[in-house]
Amino acid sequence: MAEAAHRPCRGTFTVDEIQERLSYIIEKDRVDPHDLAGQFLEAFAAILKHSNYRQVIDNYARITARCMNCACACQIYKHTRAPEDIPCFRSNLLLEVYRRHFMLRGIVETRILGMHFLTDEKVVEMAETFWHCTACRRCTLECPLGIDHGLVTHLARYILSEIGLAPRALVISVREQLEGKTRNTSAIPFPAIRDSIEFLVEEIRDDKGIEVAFPIDQEDRDYIFFPAVSDYLMEAETLMGIATVFHVCGDGDRWTIGTNYFDGINYGLFYNDWILERCLLEEMKEARRLRAKNVLIGECGHASRSAKVFMPTFGGAEAPPVVHILEYTYRRWKEGRFRLRDDVVTEKVTYHDPCNIGRTGWIVNEPREILRSFCPNYVEMQPHGPHNLCCGGGGGTVSIDEIRPYRTGVTGTKKAEQLAATGAKYVVAPCANCKKQLREVIEDHGLEMEVVGLHDLVYRAIVIE
Repeated sequence: MAEAAHRPCRGTFTVDEIQERLSYIIEKDRVDPHDLAGQFLEAFAAILKHSNYRQVIDNYARITARCMNCACACQIYKHTRAPEDIPCFRSNLLLEVYRRHFMLRGIVETRILGMHFLTDEKVVEMAETFWHCTACRRCTLECPLGIDHGLVTHLARYILSEIGLAPRALVISVREQLEGKTRNTSAIPFPAIRDSIEFLVEEIRDDKGIEVAFPIDQEDRDYIFFPAVSDYLMEAETLMGIATVFHVCGDGDRWTIGTNYFDGINYGLFYNDWILERCLLEEMKEARRLRAKNVLIGECGHASRSAKVFMPTFGGAEAPPVVHILEYTYRRWKEGRFRLRDDVVTEKVTYHDPCNIGRTGWIVNEPREILRSFCPNYVEMQPHGPHNLCCGGGGGTVSIDEIRPYRTGVTGTKKAEQLAATGAKYVVAPCANCKKQLREVIEDHGLEMEVVGLHDLVYRAIVIE
């Protein structure tokens, strides 16, 4: 992937060449490889007309966004040293299209001189380059002009997806989530989810000697729970920890899981606003069906940010409040509703900030306070908090298995170095995507570490009265 994307665009691509270069992101049943430039401009114009992107993009387009301060923050550029991996270089690809085709001066020049800036080759270049970015938005902290390069990347992907240039891995998962029989990105039928829940209940009973419930389809509860659906099969201790906290705090009858829609994953945040909206509307529909007061998101960074930031946008005044599971657990812990033993997790522990909950400072100190209270050998990564390094799989790239060598060998290398420097045994990462990516980074770099969720360790140390 990296070699292809860093190859300069020359000449006119044939259909087969486009298919080869965009093999991992092209929707073969949708994309029309002829006149990609015309399709791109048509989609761009429609989005500008029917959204509020124009104001911010017009502002960015009037700025000379080429100071390259953002290069200091980009872990991809620090590894490749390729100019096309500098965030402002990438953003300028889209901004220049706007200047040439949607601003008066560019339109006049185009008509008078008869030259067209955007070509099929440039569309292919953008399709490759904008999927290099992990959309971690670390570069926004360094831009002296306040340009959000993550937003520009999101808009470019939105346009590209409207003409059929989107990762198959994301599109297929979303189709199953919104239109398939199982209604979730992992295509897990709910009977299998129920079996998994029954297994978790038995495990907690055998391990802790308590009867913990995972309420299903209960009405008028305070919280309706939406984890990443993969947690039901891959993150057993995370869910066991969450259910145990509810039980010990006396809140076992205050939450529920829906059966019509139960997947908190929202890939629309990565590539298309229509998908983002549809997923959120499904969550709100399920919350209304069960008359839940709050939407509770599990240990998943992008699912949390999608709901917290955009549910009020698409749901308006009727949108339910959104609570992250870390916020709930921290609040109950501060209230003294549960205690944690400090002699259980004695190994060295560090914490990874998921970009979607840490970059803006939303959830940074809360999990650290909890961990320091019962992990005597807690160590901090440098940098951390809002300045954290991305796991390397952000922006949906972790779901594209075809580019794993790029994710762990390029975007994940700096993270591997940061992890190794801590000497930690456990890396706490309260995000489904981060967990998958970090495990692959650790495996591919030969590190001796284990990735866990915050509630994995809480489950081990919680005191059962």
